[in-house]
Formats: sequence, structure tokens, C-alpha cells
Amino acid sequence: VQLVESGGGLVQPGGSLRLSCAASGFTFSNYDMSWYRQAPGKEREWVATVTSPGGSTNYADSVKGRFTISRDNPKKAVYLQMNSLRPEDTAVYYCNGRRVSGIRSYNYWGQGTQVTVSS
Repeated sequence: VQLVESGGGLVQPGGSLRLSCAASGFTFSNYDMSWYRQAPGKEREWVATVTSPGGSTNYADSVKGRFTISRDNPKKAVYLQMNSLRPEDTAVYYCNGRRVSGIRSYNYWGQGTQVTVSS
């Protein structure tokens, strides 16, 4: 199982970035996919989720209206479009895949990609 994030970097406040996460080794279309982030000295926090199979989306209040999560099941990829970035969005962003089947829970993480918002 692999989740590989890309697209992070340094951006000025008000700018945009698009994160990508490429999945392999599991049945991607069966998994809810999420983005989390962790800022220095803080706990990891949930950012957004796109569900399987319906593709409905949910967002943390802190990013609602600025970030958009999407998925491409044939490409086994999930994306996070981040607009109107703020310094407080600076964090390592992690891709997560989760599936609950009966009493079993499957939970996969990527290695993270750094996003820095600074002038």
C-alpha cells in the first residue's frame, strides 16, 4: 500500500496550490479519502474528506470555501485545491485512505508534503 503526496511548496498569502495524492496497493474506489495537516507544535487535524462511492465532500470550518477536495477513481488519485491561502495554513499535509468493513477498519497514510504560506 502506498499513498504519495505531491504539490506542496512555498506560496505567498492569497495564493493557490494544488496537492495530489497517488494511491496504489488497495482498491481505491472503496475508500473514503481525506486530507489532514499538522502544523509545527500542533496535533494533526482533519481538513477535508471525499467519500466512497458517492463522492460527497466535507470540510473543516477553517478551510470551507477556500479548499476543494476531489477524487479520480480511474487514476487512483485524490486532490486538494487550496485557494486564498493564509499563513495559518502552513503545515505538512497528509493524504489518508480509510475504509470500515464490518468490525475491521483499514487506515492508510502518506508521508506528507510541506505547504508553507509566507511573504
